[in-house]
Amino acid sequence: MSGDRSASPASGNSRQSEAGAGWSCRTPGSFEDLLPERVPAFSWRRPLVLWRSRNDVVAHLFGDPSNAIRRRCVAALTERGTPAGFTMHRQAAEFSFLLTGDTGEGDRSQYAVVPPLLNAGADTDFMVIASDVIYPAGDAADYPEKFFRPYRDYPGPIYAVPGNHDWYDGLRGFLHVFCDLTADCLPDRWQGPLGLVPRLLWRRPGAVDEAELARARREHRGAPAQRATQPGPYWTIDTPSLRIVGIDTGITGTIDADQGRWLRGVSAGPKPKLLITGKPLRVDDRVRPCPIEGGGTVDEIVADPAHHYVAAIGGDIHNYQRYPVRVGDRVIQYVVAGGGGAFMHATHTIPRTRLVDEDAFRCYPLRGDSLSRYSRLYGRVLRLPGLFELTPREATAAVRHRLGITPARSYGDGEAPRPSRRALLVAALLGVPRAGGGRRRLRLPVKRLPQRFRSELADWDRPPFFKSFLRIDVTGAELRIRCFAVTGCGDQETDPPCEDEVTIPLRSPSGDT
Repeated sequence: MSGDRSASPASGNSRQSEAGAGWSCRTPGSFEDLLPERVPAFSWRRPLVLWRSRNDVVAHLFGDPSNAIRRRCVAALTERGTPAGFTMHRQAAEFSFLLTGDTGEGDRSQYAVVPPLLNAGADTDFMVIASDVIYPAGDAADYPEKFFRPYRDYPGPIYAVPGNHDWYDGLRGFLHVFCDLTADCLPDRWQGPLGLVPRLLWRRPGAVDEAELARARREHRGAPAQRATQPGPYWTIDTPSLRIVGIDTGITGTIDADQGRWLRGVSAGPKPKLLITGKPLRVDDRVRPCPIEGGGTVDEIVADPAHHYVAAIGGDIHNYQRYPVRVGDRVIQYVVAGGGGAFMHATHTIPRTRLVDEDAFRCYPLRGDSLSRYSRLYGRVLRLPGLFELTPREATAAVRHRLGITPARSYGDGEAPRPSRRALLVAALLGVPRAGGGRRRLRLPVKRLPQRFRSELADWDRPPFFKSFLRIDVTGAELRIRCFAVTGCGDQETDPPCEDEVTIPLRSPSGDT
């Protein structure tokens, strides 16, 4: 495990200044040099992209077949021979790893994460991708350019838990790359949960070019230290000081009964545990407990004091959030970590928090920066920049007024001036909630707009990108989680800003784990 990297660069982080947030870049990011000669245009408005990702709509309308498919995959893995309990063992009590989520668009926003990630975590022992390794449909053919190439210089192994997009090809690409399983787990005569309609609509996976994947692995991640085969789509990494549990939540955010029994089994015992999941259990000030087929929820397992979970980290939502939730006499850190490369989900639409005290809540980007960025996007799209565009300072003031909170970044205003009517109008139109609720008026689509349009609107190729990743350091006594910002600015790549940090004790006062 390496030395301390808690200090932020000279510009600080976004909580300290606009420069720390990346609004004024002094040098371009070196990630431009990493890009392929031709960066493929990625747009959710393209009919082919929509058609390739149609399984999300089919699953939500007619039922999610992920549980049935997963059972067949796990049976194939078990028949082949897989570690007991789907567990990988590490002997060191002290170790570090990187965690990033929702990575694989293959464009500038994904590559912008790579230099700061390597600089902050080149000495870590392994990396985990939490959700949506490949967009739009998890195809095996996309892995060379959206997985192997971007992370070719990361020296350790990479593990993953699948997200809903990885499931759109029946998880075939994911299982081939991470589990070395080439089987198609769809039943030969599968008709879908409700019969003929989903059978006709469901997109079956394309062919896997094993030679091309082998070439990409050999060319980009062929070093022995980079090779790893995980036991399955769900797994544990067991160490003397911490058990890391990764679960597969399919398309709609549930787990099957077999995985539920496995999760209860690996969650037993006094060893501290960290959950990694494709969908977060706390997000946007709401609880998403993750139902288990046959009864119960993942959140109930995490909250049970007999299981000794200290944190639960999920991808799927493309920003960073942290909720320190008190459960009985302990605190569980619920974290959202989906800022690894895909378009940014807004944070300014998050209401004043009720799950935890607002002062204890953390998010990145800050709500004011999120509002400022979206105001510029809408000003450009609607060709009304004079109306919509808010500076970060104007946006921060509007958020302060609408939510009734003290923003994380102070401008030294003392008694903060009331924002302009224009700023308040834009904040209302772009979805900043009012403290205490109140009657909803006209709002432009920011949060509830279908992803195929929202992602196009919220994707941009110029700093600040507002992406992020986690570095997690573990000793026998504590677990330390740090969120590092990715702005895309060259002066913030070598020493990326640390936006949030929390240290969690792994031993009780008596010294027992």
